[in-house]
Order: sequence, then structure tokens, then C-alpha cells
Amino acid sequence: MKEQEYSNIEEDSQEGLNLRDILELVISQWKWFVLSIIVCLLLAVLYIKSTPKVYTRTATVLIKDEKGGANSAASTFGDLGGFNLMKNSVDNEILVFQSFRLMRDVVRRLQLDVSYTTSMGLRTVNLYKTSPVIVDFIKSNENSSFTFELTPVSEKQVLISISDDDISWNKTLNYNDTISTPIGLISLKKTDFFERGDIGKVITVKKRPVKKVTEIYKSMVNVSLSGKQTSSITITIDDNSIKRAEDVLNTLITVYNEDAKADKNQVGINTRHFIEERLAIIGKDLGDVDTQIESYKKDNELADITTQAGLYVANRSEYTHEGISIENQISLAKYVQEYLKDPAHASDLIPVNTGIEDQGLSNEIAGYNDLFLKRDKLLANSSMNNPVVADMNNSLVAMRKSIMRSIDNLLVSLDIQLKNLKNQENIARRQITSVPSQEKHVMTIARQQKIKEELYLYLLNKKEENDLNMAITESNARIIDAAYGSDYPVAPKVSLILLVAVILGCAIPTGVIALKLMLDTTVRGRKDIEDNLSIPFLGEVPERERRNDEEIVVKEGGRDSVSEAFRILRTNLEFMRKDDSMKVVMLTSANPGSGKTFISSNLAMTLALSSKKVILIDLDLRKRSLSKRLKSAPVGISNYLSGKISDVDEIIVKKQDKVGIDMIHVGPMPPNPAELLMGNRLDELIQELKERYDYIIIDNVPSMMVADAAIVNRLADIVIYVIREGVMDRRQLPDIEKLYREHKFNNMCVILNGTKARRAGYGYGYGYGYGYGYGYGVEEEDDYKKSSFWDFFKQKRKKHK
Repeated sequence: MKEQEYSNIEEDSQEGLNLRDILELVISQWKWFVLSIIVCLLLAVLYIKSTPKVYTRTATVLIKDEKGGANSAASTFGDLGGFNLMKNSVDNEILVFQSFRLMRDVVRRLQLDVSYTTSMGLRTVNLYKTSPVIVDFIKSNENSSFTFELTPVSEKQVLISISDDDISWNKTLNYNDTISTPIGLISLKKTDFFERGDIGKVITVKKRPVKKVTEIYKSMVNVSLSGKQTSSITITIDDNSIKRAEDVLNTLITVYNEDAKADKNQVGINTRHFIEERLAIIGKDLGDVDTQIESYKKDNELADITTQAGLYVANRSEYTHEGISIENQISLAKYVQEYLKDPAHASDLIPVNTGIEDQGLSNEIAGYNDLFLKRDKLLANSSMNNPVVADMNNSLVAMRKSIMRSIDNLLVSLDIQLKNLKNQENIARRQITSVPSQEKHVMTIARQQKIKEELYLYLLNKKEENDLNMAITESNARIIDAAYGSDYPVAPKVSLILLVAVILGCAIPTGVIALKLMLDTTVRGRKDIEDNLSIPFLGEVPERERRNDEEIVVKEGGRDSVSEAFRILRTNLEFMRKDDSMKVVMLTSANPGSGKTFISSNLAMTLALSSKKVILIDLDLRKRSLSKRLKSAPVGISNYLSGKISDVDEIIVKKQDKVGIDMIHVGPMPPNPAELLMGNRLDELIQELKERYDYIIIDNVPSMMVADAAIVNRLADIVIYVIREGVMDRRQLPDIEKLYREHKFNNMCVILNGTKARRAGYGYGYGYGYGYGYGYGVEEEDDYKKSSFWDFFKQKRKKHK
């Protein structure tokens, strides 16, 4: 039965603390929780007050479709030709928005590499576009990095302070002065935001490399699709300056549109340059022809010859017209051929729409230009080592050679046609025998003049078309919403930070308490006793007040918590006695300092207050703790056991008050205490005292230190094992349980001494719970009714069980 009971105790002890135990422990340490939460909240408030506020700004743009829309400018002038409608991919445009090149242009335009900040309370405030003083860095290097301070000292002067590991430079300057400093040539200017309140305010100026700032803002900007079924893009940024965030997004969109237009206009720019070059050459040739005709007619005094040669002239005119057209084609083809052979234009686009009527050649040139533009766009975000770029370069070389071969074939074909026309024209010319040679010369010059004039007008027309094409080039993106957002900051999140502070405030003391509990191996309360021992639990004695130095604190009529506890011990001790012959009560413990002397003396006084005759014996022959505290007598039990005194009355110290206890002190310290206790004289003494007293209380030594307690056990009717909370190691409890199961002590029971008030509601109406079926006494019933709410709840729960 005992083994089964002990097994149940072991199973219960492994359950650990339940939720109620944890709650009671938290309630008992509520002051630490409140203090920790207050400190964490103060730190959270300090963090909130010192952290710059962060705001979110969002912009939305629509990426236009491939055809530019039915109402776009490109579709309106599409009949003019020469328009290259580039295909836009939304995913590709997202990559363009996120490119380093565009963001670097934004940083340069907004001068984001220079920041102005000042302290306002605990928080650092950014003065983007609102700084009362700005710095103009003359011939500054984009890769330079430094920090200095500006302090306006008046409305006309400002103090500049430059401090570094190597230099310390301070100087007062006038506004708009240009001065050489350790960081370079600078000029300080006062802005429209300057106020008298800014005098004395320290402004921190920080210059960082453009590349580093670009990388920072590139990582801050987030570009994503607005929806799966849309071609719109959402651009967001988080910044501690609302104005700066809006400027970054709006400028980024502007730079993107400018870059897209420049990319589309690249073909037109090259074409314009080619036409302008040809116009200059043909204009000069045309002027020369006009001068030749004028000079020839003046020299030969020629009049208007329009009626000569009749029908032959008409036929020859037809051949001449066809020859002019072919010669025009030959000239244009040669111009393009010279352009292709010119090394200076080897890496340029080939002009299109030059007037060559060969459709195949025009298609080849258009295909070459398309591939050339694709190669350049890919090369902007890659290198020449890219396999795709290399492949495109090979294709461009092959296509250029193919175009040159096509021009050669075209020239051969035109030459054949022109030769045939020349033959026909020569036949007609021979028929005109009546036309003077002067007219022939004039007509030759006039024909050249007409060729140059037609070519010149044609190029002028193409130039206008090309300029119109460039003027109406559309951007890729249409702004749906410019940068906007709420004025409520997204960070720091006040509610979340305060919640974390409260949680942390609860977690810190919880962790400390848990760590303390894990490291604390001493007995912490009655639960440890009941979970680990099957020994009858006699009761618990609360820790007495520190200001009370008296050994015996139990007084007649006393209603303090300690007195109430000893009354409960007295009642439970009565239940332990099976009959009136069980009079000898011995107190022992596992180690010193458990309070055996205090328990034995006050238990004896409690029994005496119930009209019992009680004698208290100090059998700690080694330390004599009880005898020392209660004014030791010159003679004692050591004299009796050694045979020096035969009369028991000589060693008994009689009670002095009406209600008190008799006592036997140790007397002189014997050299052989164990041998004296094993002698028959101790048996004779106890037998004689049983006839005189109702209770014999023996204060003995710790059982695990010396053998005295085990020796005296033969005379004890009840052995009270004293365990002190916070002193005894819980790991010793199995040893005590072993003593009980092996019946090393007679009628063994346990008292828990020094319990803390946090584990029970002591005071008037001291609450106490009993175990092992010992019931309630009169005092206990009173205490039960007057106990605190928590103890009342415990008692009701146990009674219900």
C-alpha cells in the first residue's frame, strides 16, 4: 500500500507546475511585472520619439499598347511613313523603371546626394527643400563623402564646423561668399525658409557618393504590376520626407519618358543628319549648274529656243525623262553605297526612305535598322560579351554585306536600262540635224540642273517628314496617378511597438522567475512536500517577523499567524497519537538551520497552553542550540547520563510562569555523546518523565549529519521531521522518503518551517489546509472561515475532492 502511494506521489511530482500555480506565482510577483512593463513602455516611447517617421508614397502609370491607340498622334500621321512603332512589354518596362541608370539621373536632378537634417527633440528631422541654409558645392566630385555642421549665428553670417579624424575646421562666413574649405570650394546661401528662430539651430549637412545614394534609392523603390489583367505599373517608396518621396517618384517617371522618347528618335536623328549632309552637297551642285547655264547663254547670246526639232525633240524628251529618273535612282543608290562604304558610318543606322524605288532593298535596310536598335537597347543593360549581343553583331555584319550586294545589283540593272535609253536618245539626237550645237549644250546643262533640283526638293520633303515624325513621338507611359499617399506615417508603428513593449515587459520577469525557479533546487512550499513525499504532513509554520528575536513567540491568547500555525500543529499532533501513552515527540531534520529548536520550543509552549504538562529536552549534546537560546543551566542531561547526578529533579528547570514548560538543558558538553545516548540511563529518564508529563518534547540533532537521532528513535513515540523552505534541497526529499518507507523513525511526520506569506494568507484568520485525513480542530474551523479568498478557494476545492 505504501509502495503504491509513493508511486502516485512520484507521478504527481512529474506533472510540474500547473496553470494555477503559474498564475499564483505571477500574482505574487506582480510588482516586478508592473515595473518591467513600465520600463519597457518608457523605452518604447523613447524609441518612438527618437525614430524618424516614415511615409509611403505611390504613383501609378499606364504602359501604352503596341499600336499607340487609335487616337494617338502616330496613327494620325501614319500615312507619312517612316514611323517605327516599338513593341512594349510591361515586364521589360518594370526592369527599365528599376534600372540603375534612371535612378542615377533622378539622384543627380534632385541632388539627393546632399542631405540636410536637424534635431527636433529626440527625433532627427530631414530638411529636404526646407533648409534655411543650403550649400553650393563648386566643382564637387560625385564620389566624395563627408559630413559637417552649419549654425546660423545671425541673419548675415553662418558658422561652418568641419570635424574629422584628421582635421577640425571652424569658421564664420557671410552668406553668398565663396570660400575654400578642407572639403573643397563651397558657397553658402540663405533660402526663403530662413526665419529668426533658425539662428543657433545646428544643421547637419551630409554629402555621400552618387553611386551609393543611387543604390539606396534603387532599393527603396518598389515597382510592380497593378493587376494581372492590366498593363499599369504601381511604383511605391517609403521615406521620412513626404516631399522627397513624391519628387523621387515623379522625377523617375519623367526620366523614364524622356529616355523612351530619345530611344525612339534615334533613327530619326541619324536620318536627319544624312539628309542635311546631302542637301548641302546638292545645293552647291545646283548652284554651279545654274551658273554654267547663265554664263553659256551670255557668252553665246542665245535666245529662247523652244520650237526647234519638232517631233524629234518630243521623242527625245520622252527618252530624256526616263533617263533622268534612272539617273536619279543611280545617284541615290550611289549615295547610299558611299554611305555604307564610309568607315565613319560603320556603327550608324542606314538612312531609310531615301527615294530608292527598289522595295526589296528598302525592306533590307528597315530590317537592318530594327535589329541595330534592338542590339543597342540590349547592350545598354549588358556588355559586348553577351552571347545574344555577339550573335546580333554577326547578323548585322551579314545584313550590311547583303545590302551592299543588293545596291551593286541595282546599279548594274540601272546602268543597263540607262544604256538602252542612251542608245534611243542618240538615235533621236542624230535625227535633229537642224538643232544648233549651242542648244545641245544648253539642254545638257539644263538636264543636270533638273536632276539636281528634283533631288534637292525630294530631300527637303523627306527632311520635313522626318522632323514631323520626331516631333510627335509619344512616351511609353501615361501617368494615371502622380505620387500620392496618406500623411499618416507607416513607421514607427506605435500600437505594435507598445504591444511588443508590454509583451516584453511580461516576458522579462517571467523569464527571470522561470530561470530562478529552474536554478532554485530548494523546497519552495508545501506542494514540493506533497508531490515528493508520502509522509504524513503535520502542518506548516510561517516565517516569523525579523524584528521578533524571542525564541518562544507563542503567547497565551495570541492571534498572530505563527501562534495560529502552532495551534493547528497541536491539533494535528493529537490526531497522530493513537493513545495517551504516546508522549515522547522527537524533532529532527536533514541538515542544520531547519528550525528544530524554534519548532520544539514553541510546540511545547502551545501544548502547555492547552493545560498539558510538557517538558522540553535538549538532546543536541554537540551544539546545545536550545540550551544556549533559553539561558542554559549549569547542570543538565549530560550530567545525568554520565552518572554524576542520580536525581532527575536536579536537572529539570521548572517553569517560572503560571503557564510554561519545564526544561532539561544539555549541561556540560560531553566528549562521547553517542555512547551516552545509547546507555540505559536515557531509557530510565524517559520512563520516569512519562509518569510525570503529558508530553516530552525532544530537540535532537540532524538525522543525516550524526547518528544521535537514530539512537534516540528507540524512545520516541512520534518523530517530527522538520523541513525548512528555501534551505533544504529538494533532491534530498527522496532520502527522507526512504527513511519513512524503511521505518527508520517511529510514526514519522513532516513539518514545513519558514513558509513565505506569498504562498498562504497569514494573519488573523490564518488559512491552512490539511492532508491525509486529519480533519479540522476548533481553531482550524475558525481559521478556515476567516481565511483569504485564495485559501478559502483551495479549502473548498480540497473538501469537494
